[in-house]
Amino acid sequence: MGRKNASSSGSLSRKIVSLAVPPLVVFVLFVALWEIVIRMSGVQPYLFPKPSDIVTAASENWHNLLVSVRTTIAEAVLGFALSVVLGVAFAVLLALSKTVERSVYPYAIILQTIPIVAVAPIIVIWFGAGMNAIVIIAFLIAFFPILSNTLIGLNSTEMNMKNLFYLYNATKWQTIWRLRIPAALPYILAGMKISCSLSVVGAIVGEYIAGIGGLQGGLGYAITVASTRLQTAYLFACGLTAAVMGIVFFLLINALSNRLLRSWHDSAINS
Repeated sequence: MGRKNASSSGSLSRKIVSLAVPPLVVFVLFVALWEIVIRMSGVQPYLFPKPSDIVTAASENWHNLLVSVRTTIAEAVLGFALSVVLGVAFAVLLALSKTVERSVYPYAIILQTIPIVAVAPIIVIWFGAGMNAIVIIAFLIAFFPILSNTLIGLNSTEMNMKNLFYLYNATKWQTIWRLRIPAALPYILAGMKISCSLSVVGAIVGEYIAGIGGLQGGLGYAITVASTRLQTAYLFACGLTAAVMGIVFFLLINALSNRLLRSWHDSAINS
């Protein structure tokens, strides 16, 4: 038994190393090459900073950066949560009736194709500048992948299973809750993987348009201030921090997906 546990832990360690080491090596080589090339070329930091300049700028402004990150995380999480709840709910309503789906779904597509900068001023007028408008903007950007993927999953339920539920006189709602939503779970989680990163983008875009500055400003406000002051190194630090936020969000949703699907779905079993 002890040998078996040791063997499984060893294989897990080897798997983690095989997954983590290659991208880590590429990252280290990329950063080292970046540092060397900029140092040798003599490019000024305000034009293109070195990685060491970015680290220095982040450490010198760590408190402001931390506040900005907290603000953006709150806005992105709220927008993402709202997109998941309403996206799944609307998809279920559309899946209940093909007539409703054909009537309403085209308008959801139209809403997705409208540039957010075109409707953002209207959102600010309706909800006011600040947190409310930013959350709505993040929600609008993250909403469609959830709706679309969930609807595809609900419509992809195996016909034999639906016929079985029909034979047992199951109602539409029973079929939805007991069959179609569980079957659509991989699609819902796939949509969440897309939307979680888009919510970060939406929050930062919202801060550009509807954000309030000062000490409580998010990363979008910090990027705007850094660009106007030619603080290019800090600008890079804010942008890279936003990228890390998106990666962390994705990894969290991916871990949730693997946990929910690993016992029955090939996408998680084989990962």
